[in-house]
Order: sequence, then structure tokens, then C-alpha cells
Amino acid sequence: MDMEALMAQAQELQNKVSAAQEKLAATRVKGIADAGACIVEMTGKYEMESITIRPDVISGGADAVAALVMAAYRDAKSKADAIIDTVMGDATAGIEMPM
Repeated sequence: MDMEALMAQAQELQNKVSAAQEKLAATRVKGIADAGACIVEMTGKYEMESITIRPDVISGGADAVAALVMAAYRDAKSKADAIIDTVMGDATAGIEMPM
């Protein structure tokens, strides 16, 4: 493979990855804990957008609230991870890596 072709391929990969990152920034996921007692919304780049906690949860105390927020966050992160794998996989599909 000549250097010019390699540079063109690198530019193509950079463009695809940049577009994928923009797509992830615009993607929203919801993490849900305890049947909606806590909902965490974040982007596909793990940027937290909002946390919603049902009012009756507050009476359970700080530890219960913290546990629900963590559970909802983990759910949202898991969903974001799956989307990231797909989007970035699509962006790099078909690009041959030089040996």
C-alpha cells in the first residue's frame, strides 16, 4: 500500500470516527432503577443530562437514594456502552489496518 492511499484511508477513518462521535453526543439513553423510582438520562458520551427521583423514594434516606441513583446510572451506562460499540464498530467497519 502506498503512502498516499494510506493517508486517504486515515482521513476516511478520521471522518467516520468524528461523525460517530457527533452521533453519540446526540444520542440519549435512560437508565431506570426500581421500576422508575430513579431515572438517569445521559448522552452516548456519558454526559449526564438529568436525574429524576420519585418523591416517595426520598423518605427511604440518603443511602437508599444513592443506591437507586447508582443502579440507574449503571443501567444507562450499560445501554450507552452497547450503543458506542455499535456506532464505533460501524464507523471502523471495512477499514483495513496496515500490518
